[in-house]
Amino acid sequence: MMYCVMTTEKTFEQACEALSITVTSIPFGVLHIHDLGATLRSKGFDFAEECRVFEVCGPGDASRVLAADMRLNMALPCRISVFTEQGQVKIGMIEPVYLLSCLTDDAAIQTVAAEVQAKLTRAIEQAAQ
Repeated sequence: MMYCVMTTEKTFEQACEALSITVTSIPFGVLHIHDLGATLRSKGFDFAEECRVFEVCGPGDASRVLAADMRLNMALPCRISVFTEQGQVKIGMIEPVYLLSCLTDDAAIQTVAAEVQAKLTRAIEQAAQ
């Protein structure tokens, strides 16, 4: 797999709020939220969909990755998106195991990636319910 994407019956705003809550419960922090839809529209692009990208971080997990390979700072923080697509609200991410396996074959980093992926998948599942 490469992507973890779940569809929800929640509205876009409800899904964004739910994700903020579930991410902090795993416990990760929300570092920033990029509103790509609003940004594109403000620049004059006809963009009908909604898309917010949440940059999230588990400091302990991030420090373990960076201690093993500082170059991986370019793959951090993790990103989870809430977006609309053809009338459906979705919550998804590129799976950390896949992403980091493209950048390193270090077994310790893959272990951290698997742990992070499990936490973030759980947060997405809970937010989508």
